[in-house]
Amino acid sequence: MTLHPLEGHEDARAAVLRAFLAGHLPSVLLLHGPTGVGKQRFALWIGQLLLCEQLQPSGPCGGCHACILALRVEHPDLHWYFPVPRPPARGSPERDQEALEEVRSERLAQRRETPLRPSYSDEVQGLHFATIRNLRREASRRPGMGPRRLFLVADAEALVAQESAQEAANALLKVLEEPPTDTWFVLTASEPGRLLPTVRSRASPLYLPPLPVTRVREFLRREWSGAGEAEIEKAAELSGGAIGRALGFLKDGEDEGPLERTRQEAFFLLRAALDPEAAGRFSRALEFDPFGARSLHEILTLLETWMRDLAAVAAGAETPILNVGAREWLSRTAGERDLHALPLARAVQVVEAARERAAGNVNPQLIVAHLLLELNDALVNRTGRVLAASQSEVS
Repeated sequence: MTLHPLEGHEDARAAVLRAFLAGHLPSVLLLHGPTGVGKQRFALWIGQLLLCEQLQPSGPCGGCHACILALRVEHPDLHWYFPVPRPPARGSPERDQEALEEVRSERLAQRRETPLRPSYSDEVQGLHFATIRNLRREASRRPGMGPRRLFLVADAEALVAQESAQEAANALLKVLEEPPTDTWFVLTASEPGRLLPTVRSRASPLYLPPLPVTRVREFLRREWSGAGEAEIEKAAELSGGAIGRALGFLKDGEDEGPLERTRQEAFFLLRAALDPEAAGRFSRALEFDPFGARSLHEILTLLETWMRDLAAVAAGAETPILNVGAREWLSRTAGERDLHALPLARAVQVVEAARERAAGNVNPQLIVAHLLLELNDALVNRTGRVLAASQSEVS
């Protein structure tokens, strides 16, 4: 199978193409933007641009041998590194490196087989120190086929989150400071602020904005079979302009999509925060595992969208909200709680702080318990009225 077409980002593509043709394309790029907006696909397009044997004024030709291999993610000079689960230790640094490379190879084969997939995983993953050592070893070699090479380091913020002493980020920095000849590095990040300042300073940033929802909808209609129009419409609305996120809201067979399930879990966290009874909040916290805090990232991100939607409705803003189907519940909640800007702004800050703690791998049960306590303190008024909502109000 080949990669799906790169959707959107025409201005960024044109800028990269001009820089490359003029011989000014920076050797280290940092693509940043919302999760699922297409940063990794854009980086692979840059790789194809570097490797194309019959470059056109509009970009890669798409038909030469190098382009075909790049579109299959099989070109020997196109190297893709991304977060993976840590495999069991094998007893020595060398054997641990081998284990991580085996996991990466297996996951890369899956991506070749199914290139269009949601930008979401509930696994605890990271860019480990041994993975970056593998990258540095590969970067020290000569190109395998063409005159240039590209190394893609996806979700680079996982470098800091995974290693307590930042060894992985520092190891990557060493190779970025003096890139080998005719070698380019592209890092992608949804939260570039989590990267080491020294890594950020070495890379030239390029922001990829959200796509118009209409383009997300058109892409799903064209590239994703089996989904009905209503399902596509809902996924596009919830995507925030990111195709990778839209895919997570589509059904997985008969089951809800992984992001849709997480969105509902985030909604129930909000309900628990509004519950005047402390027992319900602590019970909700105990439903989480006592380890693997980084797996909380997505549910906290979606909880933040619920909070922002609640703030928009409370303010009477005409700004569109993501959780369109829950507007009635949001409006009723804002009215009954007499919510206004100050408590809602504080609530959003509480969620952001919880995400920072999750990145530090604090006990998830403690994170959620503290989060619900602070949200309750910010949002619940003195009357202690209980708000009832059914799961149908989320749809």
